[in-house]
Amino acid sequence: MTTNLEYYKVFYYVAKLGRITDAATKLNISQPAVSQSLKQLEKQLGTMLFARTPKGVKLTQEGEVLFSYVSQGYEQIILGEKKLAEMTNLEAGEIHIGASDMTLRFFLLPYLEKFHEAYPKIKVVVTNAPSPETLEYLENGKIDFGVVSTPFEIQEHVQVRCVKDIQDTFVCGRKFEELKGKIISFEQLGKLPIISLEGKTSSRAYVDEFLAKENVVLSPEFELATSDMIVQFALRNLGVGMVMKSFADEEIKAGNLFELQFAKPIPQRKFCVVADSRRPVSSAAQGLLDIIFASQEAE
Repeated sequence: MTTNLEYYKVFYYVAKLGRITDAATKLNISQPAVSQSLKQLEKQLGTMLFARTPKGVKLTQEGEVLFSYVSQGYEQIILGEKKLAEMTNLEAGEIHIGASDMTLRFFLLPYLEKFHEAYPKIKVVVTNAPSPETLEYLENGKIDFGVVSTPFEIQEHVQVRCVKDIQDTFVCGRKFEELKGKIISFEQLGKLPIISLEGKTSSRAYVDEFLAKENVVLSPEFELATSDMIVQFALRNLGVGMVMKSFADEEIKAGNLFELQFAKPIPQRKFCVVADSRRPVSSAAQGLLDIIFASQEAE
């Protein structure tokens, strides 16, 4: 096999165009350089590839066989370069993102909308999972980046950029009206029927850890998969809902739910964008991250 693949490139264009001069123009090299490349290729392969004609050159039978293979390979290379250029210019590609219901709805969704308007041909796949699972997906290379909520354990190779403050709260309906406007203790909270997320979420872990420092351990009567369902259960007076405030804002403003007040507020936590420094993100994923971070800096 020839060690100079450039010869095959010259061979491809001469065979395709049928004239050495046209191939030289296409390749932006001299006609003698084209002729020399063909001679070297024929010498290394031990056979004639072209026969001269009054109108240019014509493939020999051996040349036809070789061209049937070279054309497939070279055209695949051209197609590959085209696809790569499309991806680089955000005209094609795919993004894999990890996000929970909470991070998707209250942070990521507006940026996805903006990105899709700008780059409609990019496919976006969102893997919906709590923050701990999202971090596992990142570790295993299943997503380009994730949006998670604190707290979480930060690995050395994980790049973290905090992008939004969030507030946890406890909300309830008319059945608990006597608590409205009053400052209650965390000890009193521990005696109320609690509705919370399931245990394997950063939201639940954060509030549980905070209350543990106040010597209070909650034993929820209902543990649900989504914060939306917690709000629905609270509206039906099935207990006191432990949620991120944004989930209950509409019902609080409408007067259907109210927040419990404590002498010591629950500290805010954060939404963070996480990526793996061991794996460079794709051009498409970087395009979305640029939109997110540019918007953050503008605020």
